[in-house]
Amino acid sequence: MKKVTTKTLLEMKRNGEKITMLTAYDYTSALILDSAGVDVILVGDSLGMVMLGYDSTIPVTMEEMIHHTKAVVRARKRAMIIFDMPFLSYQTGKRDAILNAGRALKETGCDAVKIEGGVEQEETIRALVNAGIPVCGHIGLQPQSVNVYGGYVLRGKGEEREKLIEDAKAVEKAGAFAIVLEKIPSDLAKEITEMVSIPTIGIGAGKECDGQVLVFHDMIGMFDKFKPKFVKRYAEIGKEIRNAVETYVSEVKRGVFPDEEYSY
Repeated sequence: MKKVTTKTLLEMKRNGEKITMLTAYDYTSALILDSAGVDVILVGDSLGMVMLGYDSTIPVTMEEMIHHTKAVVRARKRAMIIFDMPFLSYQTGKRDAILNAGRALKETGCDAVKIEGGVEQEETIRALVNAGIPVCGHIGLQPQSVNVYGGYVLRGKGEEREKLIEDAKAVEKAGAFAIVLEKIPSDLAKEITEMVSIPTIGIGAGKECDGQVLVFHDMIGMFDKFKPKFVKRYAEIGKEIRNAVETYVSEVKRGVFPDEEYSY
């Protein structure tokens, strides 16, 4: 089974083949995603909310990201695995960014890192690529800057449209192999996708992107604290698990389980 690489993704864009990306934070989930044919697994800093119970991605540490990414890498046979650089692991300067991103690759075995930011991160992206570290960019809504935005709001409206176009150009120019477009108008995502030579991965950015990404726990109904408009529920696994657990509790309480079938 041929592993997905940065070259694979570029060829997919050129051939008009859509790219699939989902998040995973543990071995079991990554096994399922990889065997189902997902092209890219993103170990997102969204694990802070989904797995660790934080209110945002801000508290997530390098140690937490490394711990979860190691588990995901153990499950992978085909998919590319991207390590989401957490808050303040790269914003403090190019040296810190290289050291932290290099640590991510060396300690986890992942294939690339993702950082948020456009023009303001152009030099950092360039420094990482020059150090031999593949980078996926991320513009539009940037969850690590949610306190600046004042919430998880739509980006790229009005005057901000030109800013996002410049961000996309900067990320491409710096040497990133792909770029995530989050929560921006679909017509803007289409314009950016046609403008840049690298693949665009949309999340709440419409169907014209070169690929799509969702949080795994959102799309299977495992995380229901909130549901963004762009999330399609492909299953309600959370409800199924809850029903199974409630049945187990009831059977144990009533002395129904274990019966002879499950006893020695």
